[in-house]
Amino acid sequence: MADSDQPTELEELRQRLALLEEGATPPRNRHRVRSFCAVLLILLACVLTPLSAVAAWTNSQVGDTDRYLATVTPLAENPAVRAAVTDRATTEIMKHLPVGTLLDEVTPDQRPLLNAALGRVSSAITDGLTGFVHNQVQKVVESDAFVTVWVAVNRNAHAAVDRILTGEGGGAVQARGDTVTLDLAPLIDQVKTRLVADGLGIAAKIPEIHTDFVLVQSDAVPKARTAFRLLDLAGFWLPVLTVLCAGAGVLLAGRRRRALVTAALGVAAGAALLGLGLTVFRAFYQDRLPAGVNQAAATAVYDALVHYLRNTVRAVVVLGVLVAFGAWVSGRGRWAGTVRGFWEAGFGAVRGVAGRAGLRLGPVGRFVHRFKGWLVGVVLAGFVLAFLLWGYPTGAVVLWLGVGLLGALAVLELLDDRPAAGV
Repeated sequence: MADSDQPTELEELRQRLALLEEGATPPRNRHRVRSFCAVLLILLACVLTPLSAVAAWTNSQVGDTDRYLATVTPLAENPAVRAAVTDRATTEIMKHLPVGTLLDEVTPDQRPLLNAALGRVSSAITDGLTGFVHNQVQKVVESDAFVTVWVAVNRNAHAAVDRILTGEGGGAVQARGDTVTLDLAPLIDQVKTRLVADGLGIAAKIPEIHTDFVLVQSDAVPKARTAFRLLDLAGFWLPVLTVLCAGAGVLLAGRRRRALVTAALGVAAGAALLGLGLTVFRAFYQDRLPAGVNQAAATAVYDALVHYLRNTVRAVVVLGVLVAFGAWVSGRGRWAGTVRGFWEAGFGAVRGVAGRAGLRLGPVGRFVHRFKGWLVGVVLAGFVLAFLLWGYPTGAVVLWLGVGLLGALAVLELLDDRPAAGV
């Protein structure tokens, strides 16, 4: 009887083992699929990070007048830009200065003699007059009036960046082919007034001059228009998509803390790669400038236009490193535990010294100990909220926010009145 039951029990055991194997297989496959999707989403977030930074920068320059003016206003005080504007305005004024009208008041019988005399000294006269006009232009450019004119022209032509991207429309700032120019007519009008006031009456006969000051000149402008236009349209949504991809990747991962560290460092690396690209493109841009363009002024314009983009890069890098460090130090690793141990021991020693000195935390300490997890969450939420509400955070701003976060956590640790061991 026992022998007849043995095959039956063995068969049942095999069936149960088969059922267990079948039941274990689908979760393993699902885990692999989730891990693959998590890696893919985090990788996508890293790739989208530089595009998101450029999209946010492009959108802010086009849509925010104050932001654009904050970008271009410092150029009015840049020595290289001032020198280039002075030279350009002087050249245009000399082209239209009606020197020939000086002969109108000379009697007809004296004109041949005057013409002969002017022929021998015309070069010196022209040089002297050019120098005089140059000095007057320079005085205007170095005055507060130039800053006012520069800001007014750029405010009225805030669509400059959009024209850089599309090459459409007219106005004070235009893009033609590979060149972006600024109309200096308001500045030349002020110089005309100053020349007349200083005794050069013929300057009043200078016609209205619309001349172009080159802001950007590169064969990369036409090639970049389509890409920048798409990024401008993406504007707000591309950064949001990047954050969602990173968050979804972390949530899908089996080891979420490790995934968060990886995502944060990957995003920081993507931003750093963009910063490196801006530096490389700066050198490329300088090498491709035409011979007639003031290189110092053109470089100053480039640096001004990408200034806030560089700030965004620094902010993302610092934020990524801070998030990665926070996720790592809160983990279960041996080194992370050691760091936390030093942190807790240090503040524990301070509490001990304070206790021996008669300082008691009382209900506050017990409250902090009981709700410490929630309080830490509130502090972290405050850090995130401050970062989001800060208009255009720089790397320094993010770093100081991190210092403030660390200080708040230190206060919580100091107020954490833990029961003594064995109590």
